[in-house]
Amino acid sequence: MSPVGLVVSPDRAAALVRADRAAGRTVALANGCFDLLHVGHVRYLRGAAAEADRLLVAVNADRSVAALKGRGRPVQAAAERAEILAALGMVDYVVIFEEATVAGLLERLRPDVHCKGTDYTAETVPEREVVRAYGGRTAIVGDPKDHSTRDLLSRIAGARPE
Repeated sequence: MSPVGLVVSPDRAAALVRADRAAGRTVALANGCFDLLHVGHVRYLRGAAAEADRLLVAVNADRSVAALKGRGRPVQAAAERAEILAALGMVDYVVIFEEATVAGLLERLRPDVHCKGTDYTAETVPEREVVRAYGGRTAIVGDPKDHSTRDLLSRIAGARPE
């Protein structure tokens, strides 16, 4: 494995997860928009990486980010967001998913653990039943939700050059 992760297709991600599992490794999946990476994202991913031997990050495609976050989003295209995430040392694989939710990818890849940030509880993660149905677990990781891309964009918009 290279020191940085790989951006892969869902088919390739499935093959990599099968290979990891055959080698006795566990896999965690963390998902999100990751539009303008900030320290909250890094802490979330660091926590997710601690849950398994491999960390697979699923990134929302541009269309779903626009639907979730509104006008003007995403700031960065999915391919760029994925490449930035893959450059982080704790990330092994990155996959872009086109669906509105990550449920289908979870059903397909069946990671040992699905990691979500602290803006959720294990009981409020929308995909918890999908994960539970195939025998996986849900983990809440990262620091308190004190950072957001929305706040970062507001601060940038309010900044004035000197």
